[in-house]
Amino acid sequence: MTLLVVGSLHLDVVVRAPHLPALDETVTGSAVDYVFGGKGGNQALAAARMGAQVSFAGRAGSDRFGDMIRDALRAENVDMSQLQTDIGPSGMSVAVVDAQGDYGAVIVSAANLQIEGSQLDVPEGTKLVLLQNEIPEMINISIAAKARAAGAQVWLNAAPARALSDELMQSVDLLIVNRVEDAFYADVSGPERLTTLGAEGVQHAGQTHPGFAVDVISTHGAGDVFVGALAAQVVGGTPLTDAIAFAQAAAALHVSSTLEKRLRLTPENVRAFLKAQPSR
Repeated sequence: MTLLVVGSLHLDVVVRAPHLPALDETVTGSAVDYVFGGKGGNQALAAARMGAQVSFAGRAGSDRFGDMIRDALRAENVDMSQLQTDIGPSGMSVAVVDAQGDYGAVIVSAANLQIEGSQLDVPEGTKLVLLQNEIPEMINISIAAKARAAGAQVWLNAAPARALSDELMQSVDLLIVNRVEDAFYADVSGPERLTTLGAEGVQHAGQTHPGFAVDVISTHGAGDVFVGALAAQVVGGTPLTDAIAFAQAAAALHVSSTLEKRLRLTPENVRAFLKAQPSR
């Protein structure tokens, strides 16, 4: 294996509506989709679609949503040998996407909070371990220490924002945050930092990488596509700075594509998109 993703799995219920509901307001929606999700799961699938050999460690329920989650991972050839099964509900979320493509969501973690960290390991040959904040921090601490011992890099997409222990930070090589999380972690020092700025681009190592101008259908999941594509490039041997443009292009294609087209995005699509852009 080259990439191990340890994180959350959700089955997202995505509702389209003209605007996000205000307090006590009921809004009439126009469509509903049932979408594989969870930051860990999304990043694993994005990395697999962008060419990485991916192993996933986490936990899904014994319900129908859990079956759908396992089917989605299997379809992208993600190794599930460390995917645990919980006797109960899977993680899920409900997202409302408005006419401009912006969204709000509610997450129910369920099985994701029951991961048994003692059963997780870093497979031989793993170059990078990718973590997020949708599972208990003790799981991240445990697997990050094992990754260090195995000689693998550790990236933490520190979302959603929460306090981070010094013990975890000592094992993290790259901290990936958005602008809101960047402000929350203003006093956190140590690991290298990469900050995503949505359509405005990415900040890394004192440099701003501008984003690509596209017509947005929905921004839902764009950050996870960016992180997954970035990881796929780096484990494939591309320097981080060069991998950023590829990951930005993958995210741009994601936000400007319909749900069906998102499921079929390939590295070739991303390279063609980059080739068609004016030099930056």
